[in-house]
Amino acid sequence: MIRYLCDLCKREIDPVSETRYQVKIEISAAFDPLEEDEPDDRDHLEEIHDLLERFDVQDDEAFEPAHVVLTFDLCSKCRKRFLRNPLGRGAVRILGMNDN
Repeated sequence: MIRYLCDLCKREIDPVSETRYQVKIEISAAFDPLEEDEPDDRDHLEEIHDLLERFDVQDDEAFEPAHVVLTFDLCSKCRKRFLRNPLGRGAVRILGMNDN
């Protein structure tokens, strides 16, 4: 039998007697589309050269995947909490922590 734990409260979720909820968070790099009316007289080789130079000076973020999908299991109580505050805003304040 597969055991499921709520990823927030760590309580075991019994799939026979209660509903297990899955939260999927998808993170992708956002790019603005090119305007089709603009003339395409750019120097593509120069742009590639500039990108490669930026990769030399950037940290590891340049090599992280541009698309990530995270999946979490939640119990019904934590699902309600998550829906009220999906980005976790104010979590530091709620825990009584300060900026130090």
